Amino acid sequence: MSAPPSTTPVPHGDDLFGHPKGLYVCFFTEMWERFSFYGMKALLALYLIKHHGFSDADSLSVLGAYGGLVYATPVLGGMLADRYLGMRKAVILGGVLLCLGHIGMAVEGHPATVGADGVVHRDVFALGVFYLSLALIISGVGFLKPNISTVVGKLYPEDDPRLDSGFTLFYAGINVGALFSALICGYLGDTYGWGYGFGAAGIGMLAGLAVFVTGQKYLQGHAEPPNPAALRRRVLGPITVEWVIYLGAALSLPILSALMQLGGAVLWLQLLTMAAWLGWLAWYVTTRCTPVQRQQMLSCVFFVAICLLFFALYEQTYGSWVLFNDRMLTKDLFPTLVIREGHPVPWSVIPLVLSPIMVAVSLRLEGSRLPAVLLGTLTVLGIVLIVRDSIVLPQTASSLTYLGALFIVLLSPLAAWAWPFLERFGLNPSKPVKSAIGLAFAGLAFIPLYLGNGMVGPDSLGSVWWLVLAYLIIEIGEVTLAPIGLSAVTELSVPQVCGLMMGAWWLGTSFSEQLASIFGKFAALDMPADGKVDMVLAKAKYGELFQHMIWLGLASALVALLLAPQVRRWMHGVK
Repeated sequence: MSAPPSTTPVPHGDDLFGHPKGLYVCFFTEMWERFSFYGMKALLALYLIKHHGFSDADSLSVLGAYGGLVYATPVLGGMLADRYLGMRKAVILGGVLLCLGHIGMAVEGHPATVGADGVVHRDVFALGVFYLSLALIISGVGFLKPNISTVVGKLYPEDDPRLDSGFTLFYAGINVGALFSALICGYLGDTYGWGYGFGAAGIGMLAGLAVFVTGQKYLQGHAEPPNPAALRRRVLGPITVEWVIYLGAALSLPILSALMQLGGAVLWLQLLTMAAWLGWLAWYVTTRCTPVQRQQMLSCVFFVAICLLFFALYEQTYGSWVLFNDRMLTKDLFPTLVIREGHPVPWSVIPLVLSPIMVAVSLRLEGSRLPAVLLGTLTVLGIVLIVRDSIVLPQTASSLTYLGALFIVLLSPLAAWAWPFLERFGLNPSKPVKSAIGLAFAGLAFIPLYLGNGMVGPDSLGSVWWLVLAYLIIEIGEVTLAPIGLSAVTELSVPQVCGLMMGAWWLGTSFSEQLASIFGKFAALDMPADGKVDMVLAKAKYGELFQHMIWLGLASALVALLLAPQVRRWMHGVK
């Protein structure tokens, strides 16, 4: 980890499809990292309930604490990389921690049993490994997630017009990884055993780490430590600053593991952090800002708040939506086409297995059309096999979380075309209005679930197509709201505190995971030992939850829409 790669600059002409080759290294690293992350997350709630005998409320508490910490640690990981480690060392450290975490997740232990006295007996050792594995994943994401994005930005010269399209391509990797992960990890976990699903996620992260390590020369030396001498400085006897960071990451694991078992502790930490940030913000805007800066900073608060509310609704797709789908809806989109005999496997693993090889070959070929043929073939093969698997494989509640990524992939190009088209006619909504529209769609997404829940009978399930419609609506909201909110925070923040405001954005996302968990508990069920669902009770609880979420989303959107004109004035011309 300490030996730096060659930092000989790669010629600007050494591009692939008009972008630096390092972009594709980052793309596939991020794709595999998101494959492992979302593959594990799709399984988490049902795994705790069905294998370890957790109640709905307890499983959602773990999910909320995990999600909250995952989105909080990148703030610290980014700071350590910027000041000391550099992006290369931080990403490799994060990748190693993630691989270890996903390997640990494959340790199932024996299923929980219920004694005659009604007490649940769990595998204590396996649960200990589980919580340690979550801690490894949380720490790993903290080091990898913010820094791989930073590397992408450094690959392009200042004012390079290719930068926006480069980031668009990079973020496509997130959704491609999420799309494959649910279909593969979710299906394997529910069908063949939890260890297979978690193990597949671990193999994915190992592939991502291999792509990043072997593709170092294409990063043009931009991921190196900012001050190697400071990193080698001894601070504790023979221990250098670099090893202090590594030891700190290791020593944080028991703390993170304990916090995962005390979901309420994470929530209180988040509330205290938010209170401290609001106190700092009040002091800063009243004592350090000009009137224009003050109003622009207040408009940042608007976008952070909208982000928090939107993702508090959205992140239920991995909590209450998964549990509702598992218990109350059918699963197969086209039941007559599903393979029922034997043990079918997802064919979409084929392009994933081939991708590191094809990328390595493509990066090493120059002046040839073969890279276009190889990567084009890989893309077409991936699309065909994703469609095949979504139709013929018996779907599960975990595997159907792929619908979110699928609609993002389909809708993002449409959104990218729609805003410039509307701009030509003077109809392009302002950023505050787009935020309100996105929030409204988040509320509207719960209407199909409410209607599908109404179709459930004592001996009949609702149609899975209600879930498909819900995903379509909520992803319309995401492509409308998410891209513009983050850019607004970067544009409106006072430059001296832009990092703190970006941290507030991620902390808001972190807090939204906890809110999603709290909301999901409105429909929490106490499952009996035989696992049989009381359909009447479940229907009443899910119906009440979905009603609350509809009104929360629409009422919040109305307030945001009423505030939009004032927020736009506070932006002072920032578009």
